[in-house]
Amino acid sequence: MIALKCETDFVANGKDYIQLTQDILDAAVSAKAKSLEEVQELTLANGRKVAEAVAERSGITGEKMELDGYNYLEGENIYTYNHQNINVLCTMVQPAEAQGHAITMQVAAMNPVALDEAGVPQKVKDEELKVAIEKTREEQAAKGKNLPDAMLQQIAQGRLKKFYKENCLLEQEFIQDSKLSVAEYLHQADKDLTVTAFRRFTLRAE
Repeated sequence: MIALKCETDFVANGKDYIQLTQDILDAAVSAKAKSLEEVQELTLANGRKVAEAVAERSGITGEKMELDGYNYLEGENIYTYNHQNINVLCTMVQPAEAQGHAITMQVAAMNPVALDEAGVPQKVKDEELKVAIEKTREEQAAKGKNLPDAMLQQIAQGRLKKFYKENCLLEQEFIQDSKLSVAEYLHQADKDLTVTAFRRFTLRAE
């Protein structure tokens, strides 16, 4: 998926703008581009580099245009979802149309940071743990307690588990049935069914 931004709906709905967007996406897919920087340097069928074509179209319309989003997934079982400027891709280990659609809706609605605990960047884990320790310390101090560091760490780890449950896709509550986690929902269909990767992009401020 790519995000080619402009300033008005009038330009965004124009056939030339839509065609340019499609041409860039086709070039990215054909080249199996891995990054936005790679996409910018690709050459389109008309011989123009992507960055040049965007600048040229911007000059024609008189509006600022910017290619500032690119996400990709590779695999055989890819499912997509697009709703109100939120775009999602996900891959499953096997074909599962209904489950794939449900998972892309889950990602759109709940904005997970990772597939599971192992996928959470260490920097995020460290920051969340630091915040959890400080919050625990403040709460205990308000009660007139001064807990040892080992106990603070233990309570903070409990808070961190809650963070994983709320922010890791497979551990989240399934939005269509809060009695199930996403992983449990998938296993109801097939014990081996799971999500292997996802990407989410939005033009909205969140």
